[in-house]
Amino acid sequence: MMHLLADGEFWVLLAVVIFAVAVWKPARRAVLGGLDARAARIAAELDEAKKLREEAEALLAQYRRQQQEAAAQGEAIIAHAREEAVRVAAQGAKDLDAALARRQRLAEERVAQAEAKALAEIRAVAVDVAIGAAREVIAAETDEAKGAVLLDAAIAALPQRLR
Repeated sequence: MMHLLADGEFWVLLAVVIFAVAVWKPARRAVLGGLDARAARIAAELDEAKKLREEAEALLAQYRRQQQEAAAQGEAIIAHAREEAVRVAAQGAKDLDAALARRQRLAEERVAQAEAKALAEIRAVAVDVAIGAAREVIAAETDEAKGAVLLDAAIAALPQRLR
């Protein structure tokens, strides 16, 4: 071992080791402190990432529920619209039947009125023809004296007939 104490390279090696130990203690704190800080920052980022993932999963679940609810609501709206369409179609058919019945009734009333008017016109023509024929018969069979008596009797009966 004496031989090592006399060698200059040994002393240089010893100085480098002492220097490395002297520098390592403060540098170690700085390096380990930086690594610890970086590890803490990474742990915080991982925690934040975990929280963000949980929030994203919660939002995804919420959006899926909302999508299912919207789909169910859409189906309910479609079902209601179909029921409403059936009801409106039935009401339309009912209204159409009522309108056709009303138009048929009005047409029948018009036909009845036309028949009544035609009968009245036929009666008026028949009365006119009968009056004309009666005039000719009366004019042929009566003379002036007999005609004056008939005219006076008709004028006397006129107030009773107007009542």
